[in-house]
Amino acid sequence: MRPTDLTIAEGLAALERRELSALEWTRACLEAIERLNPRLNAFITVTAEQAIAAARASDARRARGEAGPLEGVPLAIKDLFCTEGVRTTAASRMLEGFVPPYESTVTAQLKRDGAVFLGKANLDEFAMGSSNLTSAFGGVENPWKRADAPELRLVPGGSSGGSAAAVAARLAPGATGTDTGGSIRQPAAFCGIAGIKPTYGRCSRYGIVAFASSLDQAGPFARTVEDCAILLRSMSGHDPKDSTSADRPVPDFRAAVSRGVKGLRIGVPREYRVEGMPAEIEALWRQGLAWLRDAGAEIVEISLPHTRHALPTYYVVAPAEASSNLARYDGVRYGLRVAQQGDHLRALYEATRAEGFGREVQRRILIGTYVLSAGYYDAYYLKAQKVRALIARDFAEAWKTVDAIVTPTAPSAAFAEGEKQDDPVAMYLNDIFTVTANLAGLPGISVPAGLDAKGLPLGLQVIGRPFDEEGVLAVGGAIERAAGFRAAPEVRA
Repeated sequence: MRPTDLTIAEGLAALERRELSALEWTRACLEAIERLNPRLNAFITVTAEQAIAAARASDARRARGEAGPLEGVPLAIKDLFCTEGVRTTAASRMLEGFVPPYESTVTAQLKRDGAVFLGKANLDEFAMGSSNLTSAFGGVENPWKRADAPELRLVPGGSSGGSAAAVAARLAPGATGTDTGGSIRQPAAFCGIAGIKPTYGRCSRYGIVAFASSLDQAGPFARTVEDCAILLRSMSGHDPKDSTSADRPVPDFRAAVSRGVKGLRIGVPREYRVEGMPAEIEALWRQGLAWLRDAGAEIVEISLPHTRHALPTYYVVAPAEASSNLARYDGVRYGLRVAQQGDHLRALYEATRAEGFGREVQRRILIGTYVLSAGYYDAYYLKAQKVRALIARDFAEAWKTVDAIVTPTAPSAAFAEGEKQDDPVAMYLNDIFTVTANLAGLPGISVPAGLDAKGLPLGLQVIGRPFDEEGVLAVGGAIERAAGFRAAPEVRA
């Protein structure tokens, strides 16, 4: 087996047996990136020299008996995580030349545990998008192809599309992502891999370029649920530098993956059966529930009555917070500056923000500024926060009768570039099944469970109680074992 075909669990075992070195694994990934990244555009920055040096240091630590939990594992890092001494762009012209003097907490913990960073993965600009086509560095191509139209370039989903495409194409065995309204789970589904958004507060947000602070949460991508659990343990933990970080112990997530679902009650929300959902996604959903029933779980229909308000609520709250967070990019303190000699301060602001932000970011800033304005704050933002509380209450009621909830991850398989790009509302509808977990701060995972009629992957989503990532991983693991998903994209290392 080639090193690029190894899962994280398989690679760690091979390293432990001395059948593989971190240097060999890293070089294999870098060679794959060199060959395929010009086509896929999954990486904005490749840190080959640093990766080789880190791999050599990793092999030396293992030889001394000092191996960490992720010793020698090559990873792609979403270019929203600040990495000390390595350019961090958020896929925006605004930060095109920004080199942070500090490390995000999540990436620092991955380094602490021995991971090797291959480079910075592409994303939608400032994590705003569902297709990874809004990046100032060009869109990312999904490595999967439609059987009936292999010439089409498909999107990998967003915003973490570069991370998902890199893992699916075997450029890296794992990657980091962030999820504000589905930006880990939706690209995981589109690319046929696993991706988990943990509970809000489980992973520190320190050093992650902010989009919507009350919704953003870091999480991992990998090809298996077990690999996601391995990465999540290193990424989690209390951080005093983040006031929203939860001071809770970090469990052994990996052990939960294989514990089974016997005796669990799995909720099926009737409100998630949306009009126009493809029949094959409905069929896969029913199949997933049948798999869980066969594994010993009880299937229970539930109601989440405020679900229909989730998408409009999200697209008031998230742009409002984005408008506030992105106000710091003014051309004065850091980042891009566009100014002519003699310009007054307002002209500096206008020119910098007009040139530095792409159209989707500008659109969301305008929406956010509008709903926060004096005349509309109560009508939009305050009302959205009240509805958000009702959505969270719906889930709290559901947890009295069920242990986890299973739904489709996305309302379609990966679509082609240009199919929805000119219709912002159609793009926003891609998040219809995922935004509720962010609004309520709940953990959720997407697991690849089948292929559609055109040979594209489809995912099932598991949502769990707050800080019950173990339960989410257990249900996800059961779906993964029953589905036996082994399909791979044509474009891969």
